[in-house]
Amino acid sequence: MTTRTWENLQIPAAGTYVLDAAHTRVGFLVKHMMVSKVRGNFGEFAGTVTIAENPLDSSAEITIKAESINTGAPDRDNHLRGDDFLASEKFPDLTFRSTRVLGHSGDEFTLVGDLTIRDVTRPVELTVEYGGAGTNPWGQTLWGFSITAEIDREEFGLTWNQTLETGGVLVGKKIKIEIEGEANPAA
Repeated sequence: MTTRTWENLQIPAAGTYVLDAAHTRVGFLVKHMMVSKVRGNFGEFAGTVTIAENPLDSSAEITIKAESINTGAPDRDNHLRGDDFLASEKFPDLTFRSTRVLGHSGDEFTLVGDLTIRDVTRPVELTVEYGGAGTNPWGQTLWGFSITAEIDREEFGLTWNQTLETGGVLVGKKIKIEIEGEANPAA
């Protein structure tokens, strides 16, 4: 991989790159009982990023296996896989497909696209921080990124909840998406 200079950034050459599953974490966090946050991640996913000659024309997509959700609590994970939440048997994949790069400021880009959870597709805006490019000690080329976004789970049909005796609800409506990772040139 070669890099090039674009608006004072050293960015990857134009081309298609695949997410490095060994160095990428697709995670989320949500409020629990109105007082704390629960973090989780998805262990199975695949994605590509196509960097265009003009980086603002680039695109990305990812497919996440709903069954691979992990919060560290097997009972909770099974509930999340079930019909109250992801219904992973009926809807095995969560997907994101970008529609445009809205703009950038320095190394931070705004990527807009369609997120599908269960059978609901809604537009979302991702903040993508470009982390830089390099070569690892084994000669493999890579570039890194951090992605954040916030969605309202109820907009995707994930409406299950339980009212607490002390007021409020068991599971927060807002889910923060956090993806950290690396991408390598497609073979």
